Amino acid sequence: MSLINTTVLMSDAQHFSADQAINPYYDDTVVDLSRAITEHIAIAKALTTAGITITHVASPVDSQDGVYTANWALVRGDTAILARLPDVRKAEEDHAQKILESMGKTVIHVPAGLKFSGQGDALACGNYLFCGQGYRSDEPAQAFAAEQLGYDRIQLQTIPEVDHNGVPKINAVSGWADSFFYDIDLALSIIKPPEADKKGLIAYCPDAFTAESKALLAAFDGVDKIEVSIAEATKAFACNLVSTGETVIMSAHAPLLSAALIKRGLTVLTPEVSELAKGGGYIRCTTLTIA
Repeated sequence: MSLINTTVLMSDAQHFSADQAINPYYDDTVVDLSRAITEHIAIAKALTTAGITITHVASPVDSQDGVYTANWALVRGDTAILARLPDVRKAEEDHAQKILESMGKTVIHVPAGLKFSGQGDALACGNYLFCGQGYRSDEPAQAFAAEQLGYDRIQLQTIPEVDHNGVPKINAVSGWADSFFYDIDLALSIIKPPEADKKGLIAYCPDAFTAESKALLAAFDGVDKIEVSIAEATKAFACNLVSTGETVIMSAHAPLLSAALIKRGLTVLTPEVSELAKGGGYIRCTTLTIA
């Protein structure tokens, strides 16, 4: 069986905070930095237990979200498409470029003026690339990334966060439209890659997607699918996981998805995460796949 996510890039939680509320998960509580660091170490330990090789790098000093390396780029082979992030995360772009270039990657920028949330909004399943647009990424940026890296793009959009009148909210910090599924890796995850005689496997939350995207996913026959409840997706970050195709590192608070994965013969590891979730990120967010 072909394994996925065999090598990932992780930074650290040394500079993590929730000072700038750039997504709906931020609240007014104070982050326990020591606990966040402990959680990050536990995630890394679980990844290592699953056989994943981790390249450890420092997080940028001047970015509260530098722990979430998944948003730094989208990498395939020796090429990395660099992210273009909200202003509060701009320091991560140069930081990521230097690191990726030091690893021998050719770094390509998306066209000027376009948003791109890296792997957070672009999940590869074999040659398919599941892309989420509308919040942290623009569709033309994802089309560019897919073309540069040779992927077949499946373009999707999740539902927006709305006010009491049903009007989509604009984030006060970023100035961008907002969603509890602002990156697609909060609504969809890659569990197994396709094989010569088998489809790939994804887990996704149908209710996280717009009607058009929900219908597209339901009709898409290129992968097998496990459905995730809206409760587990939002309250437990169920979809924000890392899978090797054999072992899944995921939320400790998503029993329905965990049971479905175990039923399919996968091993499930569940490090405890709570502080890192205050920034709207979870396990997948802390890892950028390199190979």
